[in-house]
Amino acid sequence: MAAHSDGNEEAITGINVTPLVDITLVLLIIFMVTASYIVKASIDVDLPRAASGGEAIATLTFNLDRAGVLYLDGQPATRDAARGAVRAALTASREARALIGADRGVAYGEVVSLIDLVKQEGLTRFAIQIAKDIAENGR
Repeated sequence: MAAHSDGNEEAITGINVTPLVDITLVLLIIFMVTASYIVKASIDVDLPRAASGGEAIATLTFNLDRAGVLYLDGQPATRDAARGAVRAALTASREARALIGADRGVAYGEVVSLIDLVKQEGLTRFAIQIAKDIAENGR
């Protein structure tokens, strides 16, 4: 059976965008709802500022808060747990890197002690975390 055509066919001159708008709004609502679940809990650390700083990719992230509590990847940890994590990271990859951050109120000796802990376990690639500051000379 062939389709019947009576010659009154008109070209479609408009596109109905209502379904597109509906889908877009539904996706927007889904992203807004799930965005609150994606946000990670943070540790309140007042980082020192420096004008010269770059991006660092880290395998492990160490933080010392104002009270001197050590955090490993956002979770409170002991020095022994930190040593074990460094060993495990180096076992998984010889290219392991650490990012070390500390509140500006933490004693200098505590930060040096943490750097020493990481280096004693054989991890020599690490960066010090800072808050990026605008250079005073306008650069």
